[in-house]
Amino acid sequence: MNPLLPDLQPAHLREVCIDSATVFQGHFLHALRDTVRLPDGSSAAREYIRHPGAVMVIPLLDDGRVVLERQYRYPLQRALLEFPAGKIDPGEDHFACARRELREETGYSAREWAYAGVLHPVLAYADEFIEIWFARALSLGERELDQGEFLDVLAATPDELLAACRDGVLTDAKTLTGLLWLQNVLSGAWALDWQPAPEQG
Repeated sequence: MNPLLPDLQPAHLREVCIDSATVFQGHFLHALRDTVRLPDGSSAAREYIRHPGAVMVIPLLDDGRVVLERQYRYPLQRALLEFPAGKIDPGEDHFACARRELREETGYSAREWAYAGVLHPVLAYADEFIEIWFARALSLGERELDQGEFLDVLAATPDELLAACRDGVLTDAKTLTGLLWLQNVLSGAWALDWQPAPEQG
């Protein structure tokens, strides 16, 4: 058994909520301030954000490159390189969200898909999760960007992505995690269970 596999509910580390208050309720972010009881019986405040969750897609082109986006991120006041991603709409199936986001943002549709895993990008102050999906056998159509959404679509080799990571150009946490998955999938170290995309009805 892998000794790193976690016990997700260790009693000696658990914090119990004893009061909760909403600080901010936005369009899709919800900020809270909770009072919690610590393992030693004392109390502390925990400020955090509730997020509906998101998906990220690693689209594999037939020539060995992967599809990326360059998007301006206002909090950082600059554009970043990222794998295509987007938030899950209320009640939306996660796989459907991955297919929708890839098509809307890049114009690509995929005939084959594989679920890889999940990541928590900012676990110190948000409950956000991002599911990681791989897509291949791509065909290009028209993009359907949301109103007010602007981004470039480009392609790069895995080696170019690694160099961008090394040089500090690629700093997006979800894309760095995606690159870890990509390396291991391409090397054969990690296997994926590929499935055909559902028929469009």
